[in-house]
Amino acid sequence: MSITLAELKQKLSQNHSKLTPQRQMILQAFLNHPEEHLSAEDVHQIVKPLASDIGVATVYRTLELLSELKLLNKMDFGDGRSRYEIQKNDESHCHHHLICLSCGKVKEFEDDLLESLETAIAKKSNFTIVDHQLKFYGYCQECRKQ
Repeated sequence: MSITLAELKQKLSQNHSKLTPQRQMILQAFLNHPEEHLSAEDVHQIVKPLASDIGVATVYRTLELLSELKLLNKMDFGDGRSRYEIQKNDESHCHHHLICLSCGKVKEFEDDLLESLETAIAKKSNFTIVDHQLKFYGYCQECRKQ
């Protein structure tokens, strides 16, 4: 299920934040690229043609705010850049990621095969697990062909 700009605006309002024109452009960049995991630099490249006065610092600050407000998921894929994606309403667990070591492409992996392992670990360690992340590193089909 995809999220709409109206739903994001409502979430901002619930957190006593406004949907400024800059925030709207940045959120729209994610809505227009739903399958991508965008860095601040990626977002800046997307919004710069629409608003030449928007700076990289504004993009960074906005991404951090939207991440703190749980509108965006912030992820680290080990390449030195934080990546972001829209936090969808229907996600109780984060999906997992396949990361190509050659081209850097990130693909989502939806199957949650860790449920039984998570339950066993929680029971054995008397620990309440609220979430987990799993990243697979390797080579995508296109890079393997080269």
